[in-house]
Amino acid sequence: MYEEAKKAAAEKAVEEVRPGMTVGLGTGTTAYYAIEALGRRMQEGYGLQAVASSVRSEELAASFGLPIVAFSSSMKIDVYLDGADEVDEQGNLIKGGGGALVREKILASNSAAFIVMVDESKLVKRLGKFPLPVEIVPFAWELTVRRLEGLGCRAKLRRKGDEPFRSDNGNFIADCVFDMGIAAPAQLNATIDVIPGVVESGLFGQELVHRIISGDAGGAVRLLR
Repeated sequence: MYEEAKKAAAEKAVEEVRPGMTVGLGTGTTAYYAIEALGRRMQEGYGLQAVASSVRSEELAASFGLPIVAFSSSMKIDVYLDGADEVDEQGNLIKGGGGALVREKILASNSAAFIVMVDESKLVKRLGKFPLPVEIVPFAWELTVRRLEGLGCRAKLRRKGDEPFRSDNGNFIADCVFDMGIAAPAQLNATIDVIPGVVESGLFGQELVHRIISGDAGGAVRLLR
């Protein structure tokens, strides 16, 4: 049911892309549909180039004929397309379910426009039902997790099989459950970011977001912002 909604939102977002643009590529199932649609644009002669938020998305882009370019000081990212795990009524996001939150936040904050593509199940009144991912360095990770839990959450190290999950940066991810939700996302993000051992949190503030496109099971889309 949700796959059609994700695909509809992604294809609507790709309508924002113009020939010759440099496009930032997110990570996850909704981003897959956007990358697939961008591949069709390449076949239509759009002449796009891309930067990717993960090794997985980079490989996927290559399979659809999208050229990946190196980062440089002169690069301009025209638009960044990505999904979200939750979107609240103010436009704040939780991201990082796919483990690429640090790279995603770097691209989102350095793009002229960040377009968020979601299915309607991701729309919430208050963030926090989805566990908040926080990327942390492996050294003394137990101490970092203890500090995170001091903020009122239950934090659990993400695993892949019997081993800790590692991001493309080689770091661990702690998934933090706030039972009462997250009432003040910006404040919590600032508090988490100053904990030694934390690389970045999966809280994306509304100031980063330019458009939110939501799809429903019937394939209809709504522009929320």
